[in-house]
Amino acid sequence: MLPPQKKPWESMAKGLVLGALFTSFLLLVYSYAVPPLHAGLASTTPEAAASCSPPVLEPEAANRANGSGECQPRRNIVFLKTHKTASSTLLNILFRFGQKHRLKFAFPNGRNDFDYPTFFARSLVQDYRPGACFNIICNHMRFHYDEVRGLVPPNAIFITVLRDPARLFESSFHYFGPVVPLTWKLSGGDKLAEFLQDPDRYYDPNGFNAHYLRNLLFFDLGYDNGLDPGSPQVQEHILEVERRFHLVLLQEYFDESLVLLKDLLCWELEDVLYFKLNARRDSPVPRLSGEMYGRATAWNMLDAHLYRHFNASFWRKVEAFGQERMAREVAALRHANERMRTICIDGGHAVDAAAIQDEAMQPWQPLGTKSILGYNLKKSIGQRHAQLCRRMLTPEIQYLMDLGANLWVTKLWKFIRDFLRW
Repeated sequence: MLPPQKKPWESMAKGLVLGALFTSFLLLVYSYAVPPLHAGLASTTPEAAASCSPPVLEPEAANRANGSGECQPRRNIVFLKTHKTASSTLLNILFRFGQKHRLKFAFPNGRNDFDYPTFFARSLVQDYRPGACFNIICNHMRFHYDEVRGLVPPNAIFITVLRDPARLFESSFHYFGPVVPLTWKLSGGDKLAEFLQDPDRYYDPNGFNAHYLRNLLFFDLGYDNGLDPGSPQVQEHILEVERRFHLVLLQEYFDESLVLLKDLLCWELEDVLYFKLNARRDSPVPRLSGEMYGRATAWNMLDAHLYRHFNASFWRKVEAFGQERMAREVAALRHANERMRTICIDGGHAVDAAAIQDEAMQPWQPLGTKSILGYNLKKSIGQRHAQLCRRMLTPEIQYLMDLGANLWVTKLWKFIRDFLRW
């Protein structure tokens, strides 16, 4: 007598149960790798810990606002890497400069960020020892000025980059949506538009990863992203950012920003050449426009105040630099970038992840989709440009490992994702 056959639905049910248990286990592992979000300053280094105290400071750069005078290249730099602001492209520029001049990076320990979204602490730096000094800090963090300040020499340059808050919100929503549970209840074809129709209905400030969906710039800068936009604290925080940062770049005017950065740091044109990295493939959902753009801006009003302030100060810097001089230097930068594009990039443009031939050129992808574009390196590149081309095209994770960062948590997470084809 043949044993009774299992019904198809029974096997399917068991598979779903096992899958759910396995997923729960992975989420548990991930919860230990990703620290919880705290409203207050998290586990900062004890006050008694020695701060960076270099024996000899590099010469202060001369003021080059008038285009004259000698200056020394600046090598001590803090870059607050904000999310979805072309910051990965700027990160590559800093990686290349630091590698070229054999500078000392402050790397995260185990991951490619400093335990974001908790506040930065010196103890999170790979191989940190009290009194240690670093030249460059540039990975994602939730900013804590005093902790960062204690790792770099007194003459370090602080920079960051902002983006139009509505556009940033749109990009963040699409990129981080799969890891923000509060978006899972959105069922329509255009989840972003559905959310913006009534954001208070869906948004919970205490929800897991909820910070990605409101005033993300304010949050990254270390401030409360749930402040009342009319609170006097908002303007106080904005003025504090202005005091602490020597230059605030704008994503929408990236080339002009790099020209100002090059001048501030006394760098060469080659130092700020770039290819656009970590760019997202065009979404099938239309971009925000009209009413939805206004709703997104209103929902991120803290970031809107921040952006308007630094948009105005940015153009004052451009005016002081000189409009004609700016136009010449932007043209030179774009010409040099175009030349490198023809030398380095196979086909001359970015491609989908599936079309990238070299695994070392594969960018990190958001969970559940491969929407981030990458590049193929030309097979035949002259010896003069081969190294520069590869460095300009290397994605963040691979470049970090090339520089000696220990990314065991990131690599483990990638292995799990690849195994499950997430």
